[in-house]
Amino acid sequence: MPVNDDFTGKVAIVTGGGQGMGRAVAQHFVEAGANVVVNDKNADAATRVADSLGDAALAAPGDVTVKADVDRVVASTADTYGSIDILVNNAGILFSTTLADMEEDEWDLVIDVNMKGTYLFSRAVLPYMKQNSWGRIVNFSSTAGKAVSTLGGPHYTAAKAGILGLTRAAAKEFAPYGITVNAVCPGLVNTEMVQENVTPEQLDAYLRSFPISRISEPWEVAELVAFLASDRAAYITGASLDINGGDLMIS
Repeated sequence: MPVNDDFTGKVAIVTGGGQGMGRAVAQHFVEAGANVVVNDKNADAATRVADSLGDAALAAPGDVTVKADVDRVVASTADTYGSIDILVNNAGILFSTTLADMEEDEWDLVIDVNMKGTYLFSRAVLPYMKQNSWGRIVNFSSTAGKAVSTLGGPHYTAAKAGILGLTRAAAKEFAPYGITVNAVCPGLVNTEMVQENVTPEQLDAYLRSFPISRISEPWEVAELVAFLASDRAAYITGASLDINGGDLMIS
């Protein structure tokens, strides 16, 4: 898709950038002129994406749940590019386990990857954005954060709801420094995670129930993320923007 945004001179970190929506977001920013750091726990995936995007992208493997990894990624970004302007907290994980069958370690993993990672990265980039008196943080919640997850278990729903609360609190705290914090709430998106957790029959049933009866493509979510990261959205903060084909209207 053609990219009309201009992020020339901006530096963005995209977590979970090794596939799916994170990969699409990283590609959009590079095509719009930004330098992008592709973070993913899977080092091979991060490297593949960064290599495919050319000299404007840098792979920075690391686990979003480990503070030392997060601090290293943020420090190496600042050392390489001199600043950090945009953070996209996209990294996430999903399991469909019911509450009755869920073990504690699985609960902890889903909460940590989805929510703790958002906290750790947001905290780590704050000094650099404060220094610039400008910053954009875009968090990935989900329709699950406003209702109940279509595919994920209660830990996923809880984590995505928590991200909405964290987004509002951080937006209020960071606003005096010229930093906006917003969330996107995708529905079903054509990513590897969705493909691995839904059968063709289930997907067909979902799509027939949606007002817009198709699945979203990752580039469409990337467009929304880019809008929130741009100066066009300078007066938007603490918001959660839906991109779901209208599926919340049928709950």
